[in-house]
Amino acid sequence: MLSPQTIAIIKSTVPVLEVHGTEITTTFYQSLFNAHPELLHIFNHANQKQGKQQAALANAVYAAALHIDRLEAILPVVKQIAQKHRSLGVQPEHYPIVGQHLLGAIQTVLGDAATNEILGAWSEAYGVIADVFIGIERELVIQTAEQDGGWKDFRAFRVERKVQESEVITSFYLMPVDGQAIAAFEPGQYVSVKITIPGETYTHIRQYSLSDAPGKPYYRISVKREEALADRPAGKVSVHLHQNIYEGSILWLSAPAGDFILEPQDTKPVVLISGGVGLTPMISMLNTLAEREPHRQVTFIHAAQNEQMHAMREHVEQLVARHSQLSAYWCYAVPTGHEATYHKEGYLDLPWLASVLPSKEASFYFCGPTPFMRAVNGMLKEWDIPESSIHFEFFGPAATL
Repeated sequence: MLSPQTIAIIKSTVPVLEVHGTEITTTFYQSLFNAHPELLHIFNHANQKQGKQQAALANAVYAAALHIDRLEAILPVVKQIAQKHRSLGVQPEHYPIVGQHLLGAIQTVLGDAATNEILGAWSEAYGVIADVFIGIERELVIQTAEQDGGWKDFRAFRVERKVQESEVITSFYLMPVDGQAIAAFEPGQYVSVKITIPGETYTHIRQYSLSDAPGKPYYRISVKREEALADRPAGKVSVHLHQNIYEGSILWLSAPAGDFILEPQDTKPVVLISGGVGLTPMISMLNTLAEREPHRQVTFIHAAQNEQMHAMREHVEQLVARHSQLSAYWCYAVPTGHEATYHKEGYLDLPWLASVLPSKEASFYFCGPTPFMRAVNGMLKEWDIPESSIHFEFFGPAATL
């Protein structure tokens, strides 16, 4: 437990973290990787270059300071991050290293304002928070390894099938090289894939949602080829998977992880809303609901640039044709004029959303690019959908909606 004095000191730094948080975390990562370049085997280099990881850590540090007197308030976020850490292979011995460089970054950025009293309070607080992470992650490692078909660290999988789903999305069907059982998962969860790219100094780890229902003898991931844009380079791992991984290739996977799952014991109708490659966890949920809850009403809404960029359309339409409780709608931002039927041109908006849903008394799940999710979240809030009925997943470090 933290002393009242420590809590008061940490609370006093909240305004400073609000202003200097990203500068502190940027300094932290530079210092960390200079001293321990081996950690680049774990971290997503692209998120570092784009500043996403720095912003996510700044938000986490700010939240910890803001709620330091009631850390239970941020426990859901801690558990979410712990799931990612377990999936990536973060170890207990990494925490003292991180703490050393985080305190060093605070001192560097704040200068004389970072008094011994402040640094001491943050050192104490970091120790408490680190112990929480280490404990949760230890439990996750044990649970993951001891479940039926489970394993620790990374396991070799062979690509049994490679299927092009759209102009930019390809699915990989993965089966374990050892021929043993694979761990069950909840629809919406992901696996980490560890890749060694020829010519690259460090390995790359990326997390991809599982895009089929549980209970199959394989895992399926569906990967978008990330092309170069004005503000970012092409995705090294996604391009490598598309161009250099074939049927018969070996990929190394950690066991399924993640807390973006269908709420247990929830019987309300379900609305699944996806944008672009954000459909991957939604397809897993849709397939599962169709198989396991044939009487539950499900509405599937997908937004894409056009039909050529729309993955798995035919599969969803076949599901809808077989299951009367399912319905699906397509929203194309810039139709080419050659599409089959679609339901809305342009972007999603609340009047159209309200017009196609039987009721707003439902559980809403959505995933896609951050601007898309921000828009959907805003619509649902405007529609007075309760917080408890809104569920979403970020690809990559958590941002804010």
